[in-house]
Amino acid sequence: MSKCNNCGNMNGPDSNFCRACGQKMIGPQTFAPPQAQPFDHSAPRPYSWKTDEFSTNTEARKQIPTAPINQPIELRPPVGLANYRCPYCTSTYLPRHERKISTAGWITFAVLLVFFFPLFWVGFLIKEDTFVCPSCLKKVN
Repeated sequence: MSKCNNCGNMNGPDSNFCRACGQKMIGPQTFAPPQAQPFDHSAPRPYSWKTDEFSTNTEARKQIPTAPINQPIELRPPVGLANYRCPYCTSTYLPRHERKISTAGWITFAVLLVFFFPLFWVGFLIKEDTFVCPSCLKKVN
């Protein structure tokens, strides 16, 4: 047993570091002689499975998807995807695409409901594309 020079705690003779404070042990250390292995393979390093020392990441990084060029301008997000910021709440979450009944659709619905009841549902078919911020739920461009 050897005594730590920093905290005075007693450690085993084969300790390189103090178990209490972590200070490197100074002085002669006695090590047990290596024992002959009865098997033909070497023993694995202790805790080698817990580290990522030998693993490498060879996969490509994930990229933010961009709007296709052939998509109509009305369906593209209002601002570039890489540096989008909501003008109301300044959040960086991308806007949510929603398809709602337009103002013209509601007017058509009301007029057909009053004058020609069987076709009142036609107003529900007139829709518009909108982008909504998922944080503040306000319409963005």
